[in-house]
Amino acid sequence: MRNLFAFVAGGLFGAGLFVSGMTDTAKVQGWLDIFGDWDPTLAFVMGGAIIPMAIAWRIVARRATPVLGGTFPPPPPVRLDSRLALGSIMFGAGWGLAGLCPGPSVASLSYGGVEHWVFFAAMIGGMLAAPPVLARMQRPVAAE
Repeated sequence: MRNLFAFVAGGLFGAGLFVSGMTDTAKVQGWLDIFGDWDPTLAFVMGGAIIPMAIAWRIVARRATPVLGGTFPPPPPVRLDSRLALGSIMFGAGWGLAGLCPGPSVASLSYGGVEHWVFFAAMIGGMLAAPPVLARMQRPVAAE
């Protein structure tokens, strides 16, 4: 049953990304180009995501367990560190340069052409490279 709900939710999410224009790289880059030919229509997409999610968080806060069983994940720590800053910078740079972020990149694989597959491969490569790079960055520097 959980897999069915996951499949339906994933399909609805992908359809929403397609209908909203989030898989159209030109539209996304137009949203980010505030000093040029700015396209403000993705603000409605953002509002359409933030408002229902805020309501869902309020409902979940009153529940002891999820509807389909299991437990709720703990809230993430609220701290600003180098990992968060570096990840945010890399995410923003990729989004601005390619016009895609992880969700829309997966949704656009079936019709987006070779450039979407190249972006997806680079994104997966970055995800695989991140843990060893972070481990290296957090190693103490040896004194000479």
